[in-house]
Amino acid sequence: MTREELRNAVWNKLKEVIDWEIGLDVVTLGLVYNIEVENENDVRVTMTMTTPMCPLVGSILSDAEMKVRSIDGIGNVEVELTFDPPWTPDRIDPSIRKQLGI
Repeated sequence: MTREELRNAVWNKLKEVIDWEIGLDVVTLGLVYNIEVENENDVRVTMTMTTPMCPLVGSILSDAEMKVRSIDGIGNVEVELTFDPPWTPDRIDPSIRKQLGI
């Protein structure tokens, strides 16, 4: 798998990670800031939460790591949490923002 194929596979797996308080996946919510593929199959995901006080932060990060690790041929996986820049509703997929009236 090329780096780009692996990056796309990670992106698609992260679409399976749901923020159960909101009911949407972390990609649609715009919580995934970056996916880096290093050494051909090691992956670092940088993501955030809608708020630093999110009560589901541990389970969301754990689920993201587990989903990414399930990809065939994956190496090391690191999921890094950041709040810089802070998340805003503008990061939500535009079609979903429209449905939500945002």
